[in-house]
Amino acid sequence: MNFIDKKVSVQQTIETLTQQGIHVDDEEAAIILDFLYLISKNHKEIKEDENTGTLRGIRTSEEINQTEN
Repeated sequence: MNFIDKKVSVQQTIETLTQQGIHVDDEEAAIILDFLYLISKNHKEIKEDENTGTLRGIRTSEEINQTEN
């Protein structure tokens, strides 16, 4: 897979993973980077009109007071 607009290099990926205690070579880092780009490319953004409220946001104040007591 080739992603033309990559903003993270293989070397940056290796350095970041090394800081987290994960040691990979160039080929492994390239595979990980391609995988992450593929996930981000296919990620569906949640739209504002979808049910994104928290449970606390959709409960009434009466229900909140009952659970806190």
